[in-house]
Amino acid sequence: MNFVGIDLHKKTISVCVVNQERKVLKRATLYCVEAQRIADFFRGLGAFTAVVEATASYEWLWQLLEPLAQRLVLAHPKKLRVIAESKNKSDRLDAQVLAEFLALDMIPEAYRPTPRQRQHRTLVRQRQQIRRALVRARNRLRHLLGNYNADRRDLFTAAGLAYLAEVPVSAADRFVRDQLLATWEHHREQLAALTKELAALAKKAPAAERAARACLASAPGVGPVTVDVLISEIGDIGRFRSNKKVMAYAGLVPGQRESAGRKKELGITKEGSRLLRWAMVQAAWRLVRPTGRWRLVFEQLRKRRGAKKAIVAVARRLLGVLATLWRTGQRYRLAL
Repeated sequence: MNFVGIDLHKKTISVCVVNQERKVLKRATLYCVEAQRIADFFRGLGAFTAVVEATASYEWLWQLLEPLAQRLVLAHPKKLRVIAESKNKSDRLDAQVLAEFLALDMIPEAYRPTPRQRQHRTLVRQRQQIRRALVRARNRLRHLLGNYNADRRDLFTAAGLAYLAEVPVSAADRFVRDQLLATWEHHREQLAALTKELAALAKKAPAAERAARACLASAPGVGPVTVDVLISEIGDIGRFRSNKKVMAYAGLVPGQRESAGRKKELGITKEGSRLLRWAMVQAAWRLVRPTGRWRLVFEQLRKRRGAKKAIVAVARRLLGVLATLWRTGQRYRLAL
């Protein structure tokens, strides 16, 4: 059995082949555009197991090699780096490190989403990009009017847009205003189309996903956008052994520094899914605004730690509750 480490780059892949004794048998550098040559190279290795890191563009290579390999392993980049740095190695070539760790069965595996999960994630992340573009266009229009002391609260209502067209501005600012309005309208149309596409995808959801959506939507502060983010970013709740692992994946757990037997708690790690972390903080704000138990929790934390840390703590706790609902299939009942 050959063990193959693949270091994937944008234009090339570096390949290192070792045997069970970790002796290097072959090295190669192949161009990504030469898919047939890559396939022929791996076909010529005989029986092999290969590993590639979970980078942003690994999927095409995975699909190319999956029919040829006895086993493909997707490596978790951060965990692998920690393991690699703990070993004294004379050869630091990434492909060889991957191959040797594969032969030793020491590769920390990353989660590979299903095709449906990848499609869902792509659409949800695109929606977030469009929403950000909308906010940028709105902010720039307000800034432009602010230079004339002419901004108003209801600017993006029908009356506000009519007012915007009549505000006397310079020729250059008029040109910029018209372009920003066109951009804003374009992104609104994109957002509407994307919302329809996500709704159509949700209608085709398998039974398990439909049940998860119903459980998550039963919680206060959790709307359709938050549900989409949770489903797309987490994918399978069963891959997390505990709620704390889910919180860590969202980057909502505090980091720690230990020195001389003393532990110091740091701010949240902000690792993992940035979009999931954003969605949970937004949901937490919606949750604590009405009066109730969640509001009481927030106020108690705010007095001790300030509003920002308090809302993050509420977001972390809410994510734990949602993970439990998802895992157990229960609907929300007033409990923290």
